[in-house]
Amino acid sequence: VVKFDRVHALIESQSDRINVINFWATWCAPCVKEIPLFEALNAKNDPTIKVTLINLDFVEKLDKVNLFISRKNMKSEVLLLDEIDYNSWIDKVDKRWGGAIPATLVINQKTGQRRFIDRPLAEGDLEKMIFELRNQ
Repeated sequence: VVKFDRVHALIESQSDRINVINFWATWCAPCVKEIPLFEALNAKNDPTIKVTLINLDFVEKLDKVNLFISRKNMKSEVLLLDEIDYNSWIDKVDKRWGGAIPATLVINQKTGQRRFIDRPLAEGDLEKMIFELRNQ
């Protein structure tokens, strides 16, 4: 369970890697449907890519979230965000974000270039965004 400052530090971190940050919830069917895309990317064990899944379930549902992670055998890092006032932090993720999930932010930490999508991802979308950010 983390506060937004931990997520903000992840977004602003300086490194040579690509950060893939997904905002999701267990009650969001499109979010759950795209989790295998993040898990497949994470399973490649590419040291230049870091996958972090930011869960937006209520902190009181921590047991439910942990059970979900266990049942799905998820290997990506999952952080449960304990910030119910979404309006206080969504602009810090992306100014265009209205708060809908799933939402994904992909950042080239070396160049500062980023891609943000606030809709469900299709097969190949993550790889395309990463390719574009690496070759700009």
